[in-house]
Amino acid sequence: MSTTQGLHTTQELLEWIRERNGTIHVDIKKIPMPEGDFWFYDSQEGSIHNRNHSFFQITGFQYQEEEGPVHTQPILIQPEIGYLGILCKELDGVMHFLMQAKIEPGNVNKIQLSPTIQATKSNFTQRHGGAKPPYLDYFLHANQHEVVVDQIQSEQSSRFYKKRNRNIVVRIEKEIPVLPSHRWMTLGQIKQLMREDNLVNMDTRTVLSCLPFCELELRPMELLKLSDCFSDKALFRSAFVGSGERLLPQLYQYVNNRKMFATAWSSFVPLHELTNWFWQNGELVCKEPAPFKVVFCDISIEGREVKHWTQPLFEAVGVATFGLICCEEDGILKFVVRVKGEVGCFDTVELGPTVQQEAGVLSACDDLSQLFWRRLESGNGIVFDYLLSEEGGRFYHEQNRNVLLRMRREELPPLPEDCFLLDYRTMNRLVQVNNVLNIQLRNLLSLLEA
Repeated sequence: MSTTQGLHTTQELLEWIRERNGTIHVDIKKIPMPEGDFWFYDSQEGSIHNRNHSFFQITGFQYQEEEGPVHTQPILIQPEIGYLGILCKELDGVMHFLMQAKIEPGNVNKIQLSPTIQATKSNFTQRHGGAKPPYLDYFLHANQHEVVVDQIQSEQSSRFYKKRNRNIVVRIEKEIPVLPSHRWMTLGQIKQLMREDNLVNMDTRTVLSCLPFCELELRPMELLKLSDCFSDKALFRSAFVGSGERLLPQLYQYVNNRKMFATAWSSFVPLHELTNWFWQNGELVCKEPAPFKVVFCDISIEGREVKHWTQPLFEAVGVATFGLICCEEDGILKFVVRVKGEVGCFDTVELGPTVQQEAGVLSACDDLSQLFWRRLESGNGIVFDYLLSEEGGRFYHEQNRNVLLRMRREELPPLPEDCFLLDYRTMNRLVQVNNVLNIQLRNLLSLLEA
C-alpha cells in the first residue's frame, strides 16, 4: 500500500463527503442582533456574550505599539483551552488518521475535514447540555496510549485575545468503531484533499503541522529508503538532515529582544466606546477598511451536540493572503519566515510566514514582499495556491489564499532584520514548543508535499 493509497480511495472519500453534504440538513442565516435571546449585546458590560457567560465573549480592544496610532477593534475572548485531537493507527502497514466530516456554522461549504475531535472545554464538559463528543476518552486518557504530539498552540491573534488550543495526536493499537461521520485516511490522502478549496479545515492543518518528524532517529539505510519516497529531495534533506547551521541562538536573540523591549499597551473597552466601529443593520462594522465585521447567525445543524442555536460570528470582509517563500540552498530547501506581532498574541510575537496580508488592510511592503506579489501575479514559481478556510466555529465564510512560492536563492533580496531563512527540520523542532510558530505559518507548513 502506498502512502496515498489507504483503507478507502481518495475518490471514495470525496464521494463520502458529497453524500453527507447532500443528506445532512443545515440552515444558517444571518439575522439582526437579537434582544432577549441567549446571545445578546450587554450594554452595561459593553460586550457580546451569552446568559451563562460561557464559551466566549466579544468586547472592545485598544492597542498601541510604541508611538504608533491607537488601533481599536472588537476581539474574541475565550480563555479556555480546547482539544484539536487526531487519532492515528497503522493499517496494512501504513499510518492512517481518523478524520471527521464536520459542519461548523461559519463554513463556506458545509462539511470540512476536521480532526477526530474538535471541541472547546465547554463542549466536552457539557456546559451547553449537549452530548459528549465521540472519541473524547482517548484524549482525556491519552497516557494509556502512545502520544505522538501534545502541544498548546496559538489561534488567530488578530481576532482572538491570547487564545490557544491543545494540538494532540494519539496513536492507538486496538480496533475501534468508526462512526458514519468519520473515516480513516492516510497523510498522503489528506495532502491531496488540501488541494480542494475549503475542504481540509484549519484545525486539521495546524495539528498535522505539529507531527514531530525531527524526533525520528533513523539509521543511514533507513534514511536512504525514506529518501526514495520523496520526489523533492531538497525537502527531504530539509526535513530529515537539516543544514547544520546554529540559527536558533540568533533567532531567539531577535525574538527575545522584541519581547523584552516592546513598548506597547492594550486595554479592553466597551464595544460602544470604539470610535471607528458602529452598529449598522444589526452588524458591528468599521468606518474604515477592516478585515472583518461582527454578525449574528441563526443556526440549525443536524447531528451536532446541540441542534439549534444563535451566536455571533466574525465575518470576513475580503480574502487574506498568506504566503511562504522557499528556496534551495546547498541542496536543502529553506523557508523565509518573519517575526510577527499581532494585537492578541499570547507572548508578543511569533514566527509567521513571509507574507501575512489581511484583507482590506494596507501594510508596509518591503523588497521581499514586493517580490512575492510580483511572482504571485505572474504565476512564476507557485507550488501551491488554494483557498482554505479559517475556523468555522467563530468565523463566518473566512477564506484565505494560501501560497507556497519557490525561487532560487540568488533571487532573494537582502532579508529584512525580522526575517530568517530556516530549514524544515528547525521549524519542526520549534513547533514542538508552545507558541513559537503562528497558526498561519503552521497551516502553510502542513501543505508541503513530498
